[in-house]
Amino acid sequence: MRASELKRGDVVAIAGAPHAAREIDVRSPSSRGATTLYKVRFTNLLTQRKYDATLKGDDVLDDADVQKTQLQYSYDEGNDLVFMDTEDYSQFPLSRDQLTDQLPFITEGLEGITGLIVEGALLAVELPQSVVLQIVDTAPAIKGASASARTKPATLVTGHVVQVPEYLANGEYVKVNTGDGKFMSRA
Repeated sequence: MRASELKRGDVVAIAGAPHAAREIDVRSPSSRGATTLYKVRFTNLLTQRKYDATLKGDDVLDDADVQKTQLQYSYDEGNDLVFMDTEDYSQFPLSRDQLTDQLPFITEGLEGITGLIVEGALLAVELPQSVVLQIVDTAPAIKGASASARTKPATLVTGHVVQVPEYLANGEYVKVNTGDGKFMSRA
């Protein structure tokens, strides 16, 4: 795979270890003839350490020997969250420490999760692009509030806080982007 084809969540082998691309920043050159640079933050799936690399678009990255499978969030078991394979119903625990950025978006029964499995162990999960969450605490809806400009903070069922339009009230469902954690639309 070339660096120019790399997408968030892709897993590549760096020094023999599987690394997932977490953030990709494309830097276009200002002068003619210069190559586009890709600043990529990887996470080592075995050690959870971050690794930053600056790549040229035609740099070749090796694919990691990782099995991807569809999972569903099953239940909470102390410090671990347990995910179930939707095909053979096998279960995989993953510690909260490995899920810190994703915890605010995981709710009971969440489907559409892609699990990254190496040698029979779940190393990481990729959440769907967006999830639907319920608002549990926000200021009262303002009648006549336009759908445009002003927002207010709203606490969602997972404890995550997002800015939502003023017309939304407690109990309503909203769609949230799992990449940046921001409100997308009413669900």
